[in-house]
Amino acid sequence: MRKSPAPKRHLPTSPFLAPTAPTSKQFTVGSRVTHDVYGLGRVTAVEEGVAVVVDFGSLEARIMSPYNKLSNL
Repeated sequence: MRKSPAPKRHLPTSPFLAPTAPTSKQFTVGSRVTHDVYGLGRVTAVEEGVAVVVDFGSLEARIMSPYNKLSNL
């Protein structure tokens, strides 16, 4: 049995909330961010929709999209 490639449609009479598309996080060069593993840092480069380069002081990391562990301050 295989999973259908098409997403299931939401019925208007359903008691459950309709699924929402995840909002993409926007980062700008110079903005302060925090990462669950690396801690506080500053964005040094942005590759739109692909990755963000962040300087965490002792480490410069390229964080790939989706930015689950990265958030703006």
